[in-house]
Amino acid sequence: MPDAVSGATGTAATYSATTSVDRGDQMGKDTFLKLLVAQMKYQDPGNPADTNQLMAQTATFSQVEKLEVIAKQNASMLALQRSSSAGAMVGQAVTYTDPSGAARTGVVTSVRLATDKAEAEATIGGVSVPVGRITHVG
Repeated sequence: MPDAVSGATGTAATYSATTSVDRGDQMGKDTFLKLLVAQMKYQDPGNPADTNQLMAQTATFSQVEKLEVIAKQNASMLALQRSSSAGAMVGQAVTYTDPSGAARTGVVTSVRLATDKAEAEATIGGVSVPVGRITHVG
C-alpha cells in the first residue's frame, strides 16, 4: 500500500490507536436508559414519580449522549492532528526509542499516516518506527 506522504510501499503495522476506554465501574448511556425505564415501569401508581425529576433525568440522558458525540469528535481531531504532525517530520532529524529501549537517531524519509487500526509510522534509515516512539525532533 503506498504511503500518503512519500509514495513508497511498505508493510502495515499492527499497532492500535485507542480512542475510548471502557470501564466497568462507570454507567454508560444504555445502563442509564435501562434504569430510567425500570423506574418508570415499577413506580407506584398511587404515588407517581415527580415530573421535575423525570425531566431532569431525561436531560441528563441527553447530556450523556452529547458527551459521547463530543468524545468521538475529539478522538477524530486528535488523529488528524497526529497525522499532520507526522507529515511535518519528513526530512527532519529525530531521536526515537527502539524496541530494545536504546535511543537511535536518524532522518525521517517518509511517513505512513495513521488509520483507525494502525498508528502513524515514520521511516528512519529504512526502519519503520511508530511515531509514538519518537522522543525528539530537530
